[in-house]
Amino acid sequence: MSQCEEDECRCNTRIEEVEPLQWRPGERSNTGTARSYNNRIASLQTGRRIDESMTGHPPASSPQVSVIVPARNEEANLKSCLDSLVSQTGVSFEIIVVDDHSTDRTREIAESYAAVRVVDACPLPSGWTGKNNAVTMGARSARGSWLLFTDADTVHIPGSLTRALAEATENHADLLSYSPEQIAVTFWEMAVLPVVFAELARQYPPKKVSDPNSPEAAANGQYLLIRREAYDAIGGHAAVAGSILEDVALARLVKASGRKIRFRYAADAVRTRMYRNYRQLREGWTKNLAILFPNPGRLAAKTLFLWGLPWGCLLLPLAASLLSNIAAESQLSGAGVLLRNIGDLPHYWWWSVLSSITFTRNWMRLQRANFDLVMEFLGAFFGMPMFSYLLLRSKRAHAGGNVSWKGRTYEPKSDSASRETTISSGKLA
Repeated sequence: MSQCEEDECRCNTRIEEVEPLQWRPGERSNTGTARSYNNRIASLQTGRRIDESMTGHPPASSPQVSVIVPARNEEANLKSCLDSLVSQTGVSFEIIVVDDHSTDRTREIAESYAAVRVVDACPLPSGWTGKNNAVTMGARSARGSWLLFTDADTVHIPGSLTRALAEATENHADLLSYSPEQIAVTFWEMAVLPVVFAELARQYPPKKVSDPNSPEAAANGQYLLIRREAYDAIGGHAAVAGSILEDVALARLVKASGRKIRFRYAADAVRTRMYRNYRQLREGWTKNLAILFPNPGRLAAKTLFLWGLPWGCLLLPLAASLLSNIAAESQLSGAGVLLRNIGDLPHYWWWSVLSSITFTRNWMRLQRANFDLVMEFLGAFFGMPMFSYLLLRSKRAHAGGNVSWKGRTYEPKSDSASRETTISSGKLA
C-alpha cells in the first residue's frame, strides 16, 4: 500500500449512530452501533459540509447545537469537560470529540460516553495548524444549526448551553464567544494571568468587539458558538487554516461579512484551567503573546518601568542614605553631599507615599481582569516582570520562526496578517 493510501485510510471518519442528546446526564456505555465511511483527503480539506445523507441521519433528527471538542492528549481534562457537557439541559445537541492523534487515554475516555461521537483528525496537511485541522473535521461531521467549538480543558456550568443559545438569539448575534472564568492553582498561574488578561482587556475591550460599528473583532476559542450558516458562508476554519490564533481570525471574517459578534466574560457559563504548570504556561504564552500585542518589546519595557517605579521610590532613599554615609567616611565630599540630599528629600516619608501611590496604580490596572485580590497583588508584585519576560520570549520565538505547541512546531507568518487581535482564553471585563 502506498503512503498516500495509508494516509487516506488513517483519515477515515467513524460516525456513531447517536441521536441528538435529549438530556440523559451521565449515561455511559463501552459499546455502540457504528458505521463508517471513507472520505478522500482532498474532499476533507475543501470546506464542504458532509451531506446529511452520508451520515445516515435525516434532517428531521438534526440537533439544534453540535458541540465540537478537539482533543490532543487531553486525558487529564476530557472527563470533566464531557461530564459537564452531557449534563446540559433544555436544548437538543450532539457532542463530537475529534481525536487529534492522541497517544494517551483521550480516545478511550471519549468512547466511554454513549452520547459522544468520536472522529479521527486527518493527518496534518501542510500549512495547517493542528487545531484548525481537528475542528474542521468535527464541523464536517456536525448536523446542528449552531456549532459550539469548545476546548477539552473547559468545564461548563449546568444550563449554560441553553442560556448561550438564547443570548445569541436575543442579541441577533451570529457568533457568541465567552471568555471563561480562569482557574489558577500554582504560583506563576496566579501571578501572571491577572497581568496578561488586564492588558488584553485594555487592548481589546469586549464592548468594542460587540459593537457592530467598531472594527474591533475578537473571540475566545475555548467557547465559540456560531451559526452554521455563518460558519459555512465565511469558509469555516479552512479559511484560517494556518492561523495560530484561529479564534479571532474567524471573528474577523464574521465581522467583515457584516454579521454580528457578541463577546463577554462569562463566569456564569464556563470555566477553565489553561495551564497546569510553569512549563505549559511559558510555552502557551510564548505561542500567543507576540501576536496578541502589536509591539511586544515596547509593552515589555513599559511594564517593567511601571513595576520598577514603586520599588525605586521605596529603595532609592535607603540606598542613597547608605551610600552617602560611605562617601562621607571616604572623604568624597561631592558625592556624599549629593547622595545625602537624595536621601533626605524631603525626608523618607515622601518617598514612601510616592511608592504607595505608584504601587496602587499598578494594582488598579489589574482589577479589570476580574481576578481576586490576592491574585491582583501577586500580579503587581511578581507577575509584571514575568509578563515582560514572556513578551520578549514570544517576540524572539516568532522572529526566529520557532513556535512550538503540543509536540508540533509552526512557522509564524511574517506579514502583518499574522498579527491577529484575539483574546485567547481567560477572563475579561
